[in-house]
Amino acid sequence: MLKWIIPIILFAFVYFGFYIFLKNSEVKEYPVLIRNYVLKVLPLQPKEEIKLTFTGDNILGRSVNFLTVKSGDFGWAYNSIASELKNSDITIINLESPLLKDCPLTNEGFVFCGDYRNVLGLSLAGIDVVGLANNHAGDYGVSGVNETTSLLDSTGILTSGTLERKIAYKDVKGTKFSFLAFNSIGNEPGVLPAEERVMKSLILEAKENSDFVVVQIHWGNEYTKEITSFQKSMGRFLIENGADLVIGNHPHWIQDYEIYKEKYILYALGNFIFDQEWSKETKEGVIANFTVKDLKVIDLKFTPVEIRNYGQVFKTYNFDIIPEEIK
Repeated sequence: MLKWIIPIILFAFVYFGFYIFLKNSEVKEYPVLIRNYVLKVLPLQPKEEIKLTFTGDNILGRSVNFLTVKSGDFGWAYNSIASELKNSDITIINLESPLLKDCPLTNEGFVFCGDYRNVLGLSLAGIDVVGLANNHAGDYGVSGVNETTSLLDSTGILTSGTLERKIAYKDVKGTKFSFLAFNSIGNEPGVLPAEERVMKSLILEAKENSDFVVVQIHWGNEYTKEITSFQKSMGRFLIENGADLVIGNHPHWIQDYEIYKEKYILYALGNFIFDQEWSKETKEGVIANFTVKDLKVIDLKFTPVEIRNYGQVFKTYNFDIIPEEIK
């Protein structure tokens, strides 16, 4: 019996030493499979709860930009909702308009851009991550995408979904999150397409370098609650290939959500900052508030909002618009 004591002690010493070494090291410097195996074998200390907040479509162009510039207040669109967004550990949006120094001031058209000073509104609202993969981010070409990315960089806002900035990473309370964004609506210059090969490769890269993978995707048909077969199959594809949470937008109406393999797919959150006041549905949206603990979503709450004055967003109490789980 004694002859086994020393080998057992040595094994325990090496095992626990290796565990501590990997646990305190950067993921990318060591084989991911070994690290994950060791971290799963030994119990980890419970992590703190982390709040993630997502919104519907944001456009800081056309009438929203026109009215913001005329007001001289570049927090105009977000003033009434900023405190709601700031309560989160990470707030993530989809931005549907490049922000440029030479953006033409207009109330019409379908080529979007916003004055670069609109970034002050994003900062006011505590936006942490911006997904730029959508069907308007490239309205001013690759140069417009890059100018927007550089502007957001200068204010400390992370970007994802472009050819230059594919993945954004953010550490919060000991958990490393990764954020990706893909566009399935047209072929926009400078942004990542929702092609299976591209998405699978980037999700794998994110999975290897973070603890929790979030994917934003631009998809679906506009002005309908109906979820397409493409949305359903693509949402499940993303989960099956490593996404921990999928957030969709583009329809400009609120759509329902699904829990697939114990992970959430939100198909569309409606409008958030937009000038589409020509229908009840396009004036509505929800903020999705997730609570993550120990790398799992443990709670989801929706905050209903509505657009007023062609671009300002306000919290409402119309709970009839809250999306429901698809059974």
